[in-house]
Amino acid sequence: MTIAPSELTALVAPGANAPLDQWLAYLLSIHPTEIDMGLTRVSKVAERLNVLDLGPSQIVTVAGTNGKGTTCAMLENILRLSGLTVGVYSSPHMLKYNERVRINGQDASDDAFVAAFEQIEAARGEISLTFFEYATLAGLILFKAAKLDVVILEVGLGGRLDATNMIDADISVVTSVDLDHEAYLGNTRELVGREKAGIFRQGKPAIVGEPNLPHTVNDVAQHLGAKLYRVGTEFTYQQNGNTWDYQGQVLKLTQLSLPTLPLPNAATVIAIVEQGWPHISADIIAKGISSARLTGRLEQVSEQPLILLDVAHNPHAARFLVKQLTPIVAGKRVFALCGMLKDKDIGGVLPVVSPLIDTWYLVSLQGERGANASLLRQTLAQDCKALEFEDIATAWTALKAQIQPDDVVIVFGSFYTVAGFKSLFKQDNRFV
Repeated sequence: MTIAPSELTALVAPGANAPLDQWLAYLLSIHPTEIDMGLTRVSKVAERLNVLDLGPSQIVTVAGTNGKGTTCAMLENILRLSGLTVGVYSSPHMLKYNERVRINGQDASDDAFVAAFEQIEAARGEISLTFFEYATLAGLILFKAAKLDVVILEVGLGGRLDATNMIDADISVVTSVDLDHEAYLGNTRELVGREKAGIFRQGKPAIVGEPNLPHTVNDVAQHLGAKLYRVGTEFTYQQNGNTWDYQGQVLKLTQLSLPTLPLPNAATVIAIVEQGWPHISADIIAKGISSARLTGRLEQVSEQPLILLDVAHNPHAARFLVKQLTPIVAGKRVFALCGMLKDKDIGGVLPVVSPLIDTWYLVSLQGERGANASLLRQTLAQDCKALEFEDIATAWTALKAQIQPDDVVIVFGSFYTVAGFKSLFKQDNRFV
């Protein structure tokens, strides 16, 4: 989304008692670019709002190419089960904007967001802010008012220059390092790793769940004086059939139930808890991990046929999705409903998943960033059975006519694809 500077002066902030939707439309329109990396502007506004310091709250900042959301969800679950009050800032939202700020398990209300936006608008003066920066500041306002024990901040893009990084973390986390958002983060894992490690702080724990660690993460940690805790070195985990074990520097857990969410992220979460809250019992850790859920991460919405939703949208996530799906789909007919953004590595995603898929239902996503179905088709082999549709609704109507109770459907490729499908699916009487 790009707006000419001449258009900005005509934009007027919503008036008193304006609804949240009106505010969101305004916030989408007031900055010249959707993404504007850097901390200078947003930090100035945060200083005016007095939200750079969240008081006694412990801060956990979570970066990573994939696995941020699942890591935040499992950590939140454990901490809340232990009796702590917890706020979580995450993005993007799936169905409602309110999902971006969660306090003690509850999404922030429309009124809370509007009140925060009014404060930000009054404080920003001449400073222009992006949609994401507004959301970040709103979250900080609401978290500070709630006087929480712990605040978990999920990085939006990269780390070093992300708005969440204006807050000094007590514990920094990098879940994984791979290629995505290359125009902003660089086209090598070393460059991406450097950006993500930018959230580390001197003398503070830096938990890293990436097993194939770029040297730049170590370099930045050493330069900043952070205390690295790396998977495979300071903590390890191992799957044993239907159970798994964790070994940290002190904590050792055995015969844990396999989580619904990705195992590598579960191990990373235990490492976070071990460093930040060593008093939490093994029982609460195990319960918190096994009971955590997150929408759009191999989420099952139907049993017969088996319909799974996953927001995988880059090669790293695609490889992990295949690993998870392979035992599930063995011997079954598999359909994929897929839509992606054109700035993603489509050619690095679809061919990875293709060996599992019998028939593709490729959809065009709307908007400036949406990829056309024909663009997706070009990345698949000519002998792949693939149908193209102008939107998710049309594709789902066609797919419903074909699937049988024993089939598997995987909906993936983008948050937009999963969110669009979920909205349709909720209204489908055949499956509810």
